[in-house]
Amino acid sequence: MYGGDEVSAIVIDVGSYSCKAGYAGDDTPKSVFPSVVGSIEQSGDTDEAKPEKEVDSASDPKNGSKPMDVDKAKTKRKYFVGQELEFRRDHMELISPIKDGTVTDWDVVDNIWNYAFRRRLLINPEEHPMLIAEPSTNSGQQREKAAELMFEKYKVPALFLAKNAVLTSFASGRATSLVVDSGGGSTVISAVHDGYVLQKSVSTSPIGGEFLTDCMMKSLESKGVIIRPRYSFKKKEVSPGDYKVVDLDFPNTTDSYRLYCMRAIASDIKESVSRVPDTPFDEVAYANVPTTSYELPDGQTIEVGADRFKIPDILFNPYLSQTIPGVNGFGDSTSIRGLPRMVLDSVNRCDIDIRKELLSSILLSGGSSSILQLKERLEKEVMEESPQNARVKVLASGNAIERRFSVWIGGSILASLGSFQQMWFSKAEYEEHGVSYIQRKCP
Repeated sequence: MYGGDEVSAIVIDVGSYSCKAGYAGDDTPKSVFPSVVGSIEQSGDTDEAKPEKEVDSASDPKNGSKPMDVDKAKTKRKYFVGQELEFRRDHMELISPIKDGTVTDWDVVDNIWNYAFRRRLLINPEEHPMLIAEPSTNSGQQREKAAELMFEKYKVPALFLAKNAVLTSFASGRATSLVVDSGGGSTVISAVHDGYVLQKSVSTSPIGGEFLTDCMMKSLESKGVIIRPRYSFKKKEVSPGDYKVVDLDFPNTTDSYRLYCMRAIASDIKESVSRVPDTPFDEVAYANVPTTSYELPDGQTIEVGADRFKIPDILFNPYLSQTIPGVNGFGDSTSIRGLPRMVLDSVNRCDIDIRKELLSSILLSGGSSSILQLKERLEKEVMEESPQNARVKVLASGNAIERRFSVWIGGSILASLGSFQQMWFSKAEYEEHGVSYIQRKCP
């Protein structure tokens, strides 16, 4: 119906950390960029704010970053997406449109989609069916809003909404599995049976990559480490080969943009030096572990010791985060569980007939560099708590690209199958049955 060589479906996955977009049938997404967006509020007659470096595309009205009306008082928001975030701008706030897997700002999501289509993929969305990945916890209202935007604004010929967990399972060639998706904003565990998410099994935790990054940043700050954002200094050569760091003062930089830049550095520290410990972290036992060096962008070298084991172990023992100065506590601490407990709780919510099959097919999804050590630890701890006759197997691709993009890859495979073409929710069906019909077409 929509397949074939002439027109390729587009697969798009907007996560809490990044947006992945590309053509169905490809091995990897064609474009990956942050899913946070810069925003500057302007009155109707205010000139566009200028970055330190002029970016022609940022001021081009044809580039999809056209300001949108926020209210009737002629206040507009100018959005900056993708590469446009690399340039500091006065009064630019950073907005994340997704919180706990739920879209909180559809204006921002709309701009992300528009940027992906017009600026990155260089396509006309009216000519391509769209497969959109969605969280397992997505509500009916959110699904209908996404469908309405796609059909009404982008005039797509057809649409399909697929659950993240189903696509991850599909990418690994399994119809039944327990998917552990440790993303940027949260960790979600979902049981998939015969290609459908079992909603009663879904477990969520606010502990994701961004929370661990915050823990690393706060821990380093408590030890006196100063992380300078890249825009806040320049290196001046005082003699051949000898450079001095000169601080730059930009008083109109927002706290959200400064924090975004600092988090990017802290995230790289976390990914570069962290390792999941083989056993539960103990402050005394790890007090004298060898340190690992890391050079910050401003040239200072820091030593990271026990923190490189402590931070990733928060996935297993969330209460370790409370021992880090400055880390905010959880609202309902009793509901925050470690990964092994979440896995077992999800399995136990499913019918007893499929529990063994789920335990033998636990899929790890995520881009963390230490996920292979996490796999071994998780398998060991789940096995200790499981029934004696249960076979526990945790699976993770050895390819970091496949792990990071498993949701998108599953969508790419699914949308390119000939047998899938009859599953699309077409524009004609939308016009005939209305937006609520999406619930029947995309269960």
